[in-house]
Amino acid sequence: MNRSFYIDLARQSMAGEELSDGLCGRILGDETLEILPLLDAAYEVRKTFRGKEVVVHIINNAQNGHCPEDCHYCAQAKTSKADIEEYGLKSDAEMLEEARQAYSKGAYRYCMVFAGRGASPARVERLTRLITSIKSEFPHKEICVSTGFVTPEAAVSLKQAGLDRLNHNLNTSESYYPNICTTHTFADRLNTLLAARQAGIELCSGMIVGMGETHADIIEVAKRLRLLKAASIPVNLLVPIEGNLLSEPKNLTPQFALRVLCLFRFLNPKAEIRVAAGREGHLRSMEVMALYPANSLFLQGYLNSKGASNRRTLQMIKDAGFEIKSDMSIDDLIKNDKIKNDDFGGDDAKVVLKGLKDLRPAYRQAGPH
Repeated sequence: MNRSFYIDLARQSMAGEELSDGLCGRILGDETLEILPLLDAAYEVRKTFRGKEVVVHIINNAQNGHCPEDCHYCAQAKTSKADIEEYGLKSDAEMLEEARQAYSKGAYRYCMVFAGRGASPARVERLTRLITSIKSEFPHKEICVSTGFVTPEAAVSLKQAGLDRLNHNLNTSESYYPNICTTHTFADRLNTLLAARQAGIELCSGMIVGMGETHADIIEVAKRLRLLKAASIPVNLLVPIEGNLLSEPKNLTPQFALRVLCLFRFLNPKAEIRVAAGREGHLRSMEVMALYPANSLFLQGYLNSKGASNRRTLQMIKDAGFEIKSDMSIDDLIKNDKIKNDDFGGDDAKVVLKGLKDLRPAYRQAGPH
């Protein structure tokens, strides 16, 4: 393919032009489009709007299990037989201590995830109190919350408390959604995002790739998030957790995962694109290449599965010539990280579930419930 094609691709994206479905389909599936020039074009867009900075997030699984939904990809779903550590809602003191730990490890944004269908009035009241406490101690740090469905009134309360972002992933396209969940609809998810946007909260919403969706489904989600002006887009690669209804990723190769990240960058040029769950296992030796279209990732693993050690991830960012968005230098963070082994293990295909010491790192400091 002529070099001018890739240059024009980057130019269209940076000019704010929406790529046609046909061109998007070629990015995902046309093998005559080589991966390195595609990554280079995506990097031009990333560099223009996001520079060489990588935003690191640390996720707090505020409660584990006990969810009434049947999301087929989730280890916390009522239909999952995954061997996870179940526990009720953490105390405010525990979550505040985990916020302190997250920020001390270089995280710019602290992400709290609550299992369940949605945020009840009591949950919203508690969240507003917790957000206010964290913001009073860390006024210049950001907070993201994922708490299921949120009403317009609840969204306003969370915004007034200081919430920066609300996470609620679309996960897949509207037409494919019944194949991955039957206890709620795509419209339910969309309405929560619209409520948050109306309240002035930034949207964090993405998808899970590898659940049997078509290229058209991926394109539809990327364009829907463009329409919603999502500030943050996590691109997850299905984690093969034994016991989940969906435990076998479909059609995921390192090169295809990179093509998906490039597509999301071209369609959402200014967004924070996160290479999220599953990056270690599915990208394997090409993991670092994800930082050319994406400008964000998680430290300390994901909701229920471990990821690479902080040291390995931070060293990867540094070795590639990128910087992190943090009050601390990447050199100091690497130096202060005492864990030298890679938590993900030697076998990249093996998923290791988190134990309580991973899920509740602040339990002893904050005390039990």
